[in-house]
Amino acid sequence: MSKTRGTSKGTAPARPKRPRMITINSWDEVPTFKSEREEAEFWATHDTGEAMLEQMRPVPLEGDDELPPARPVSVPRTRPVSVRLDGDILRRLKTLAAKKHKGYQSLLKEFLVERLYEEEKREGLIA
Repeated sequence: MSKTRGTSKGTAPARPKRPRMITINSWDEVPTFKSEREEAEFWATHDTGEAMLEQMRPVPLEGDDELPPARPVSVPRTRPVSVRLDGDILRRLKTLAAKKHKGYQSLLKEFLVERLYEEEKREGLIA
């Protein structure tokens, strides 16, 4: 009877060994790629070394001769909330949304915005 690593009770199965990454210390060591696939295959087996990382510099926000200006960091306009709906309401909402070719969450948001506006008008909060 032969013993195989990972088959006895309480031990984890053996993981296959990953090939060791090849460290790149200069851009001269990086070839010109013919395709994105070729580049992806290269970087799957190669890593940037400390010497190469030290050559890199931050991208200025306003851009420079080589790079365009950085895109502003976008702030999410919406925040997720949790609303509990009974099954019938949710089914009806999804049916109506499908008929309008919209997502049900988008339709629900439209309903909330419209109703909020009407209530604010009724309460004299807006003209």
